[in-house]
Amino acid sequence: MLKIGTKIDEVRIDGNLQRLRQDLEYFSQAGLAATELPVHGLDAIKNGRLDKAQLKRIKEIARNFAGAFSVHAPNPLNLMDCSCRELHLSVFRASLEFAAEVGAEILVYHPGRYIPEVTFPIYGRNDLSERDKQNLLAAEAEMIQDLAEEYPEVTICLENARPYLFHSPYCYAERLEPLQEQVAIIDRDNVKINLDLGHLFLSARFYGFDPVGAAAQVKDFIAHSHVHDNFGNAVYHHEKQQTHQIPFGKGDAHMPVGWGEIPILEILSTFLDSYTGMLMMELRERYFAHTRESKENLEEILTKISLT
Repeated sequence: MLKIGTKIDEVRIDGNLQRLRQDLEYFSQAGLAATELPVHGLDAIKNGRLDKAQLKRIKEIARNFAGAFSVHAPNPLNLMDCSCRELHLSVFRASLEFAAEVGAEILVYHPGRYIPEVTFPIYGRNDLSERDKQNLLAAEAEMIQDLAEEYPEVTICLENARPYLFHSPYCYAERLEPLQEQVAIIDRDNVKINLDLGHLFLSARFYGFDPVGAAAQVKDFIAHSHVHDNFGNAVYHHEKQQTHQIPFGKGDAHMPVGWGEIPILEILSTFLDSYTGMLMMELRERYFAHTRESKENLEEILTKISLT
């Protein structure tokens, strides 16, 4: 039986472990079988090092949750950031240590960005040469190989990226084919893909490909998935305020399942026959009260898939 879960929202928690306790209790009552812990939202890593005292407090709270855990590494983590690569590597290693300590088998990582999002306003478009990009890909692959061997009990899942107007392509993982190629180059049993359905739909609309067919092509590489909804309309990097985007159906909305236009049933149907991972709903904080509704909508989709 597939485990349906949802993320602990890092903005909602913002280091407040009492809020963590309350949200885990709420998710248990909602019948969720898993949750994704944001190591950054829990203040578990400070300056590249795992805070052991904070880790102990988190584990005391987490042990009361009967479900399974996955872990999301800090969003800005980027092994292609040459300005402070050793620090990023330390944060990655600390994230893996955290995952192992809380008993999570999955660590989600946003793959390397040639141009980090935080530098978009400074550097504009990506003007790296193909040789520069290949060097960055090779360096990332080598580091992930070493990290995967250090923590064989944790599967590192590289997540497909969303596109941005004007700045794309800023990341090789905006398309699934290059992401699959990077995972194949890394060639470790515990390095796979986290398929984010929201990002996939945005990229499909942006680049003009079929999201269902793309998902089918990488089905054997998928070990984890983020399930949420949107309308498929990409935005500029500075468009962050959801209250202004939703009326126009814009952005990476992270809405409850069934609220947008993603063909969730069709995409999931491409890989669920051989999938043993979690279905992790990744809802924004503003939709917290609709967690149960999203779960029920996803369950209805799964029922339809099993009947086809």
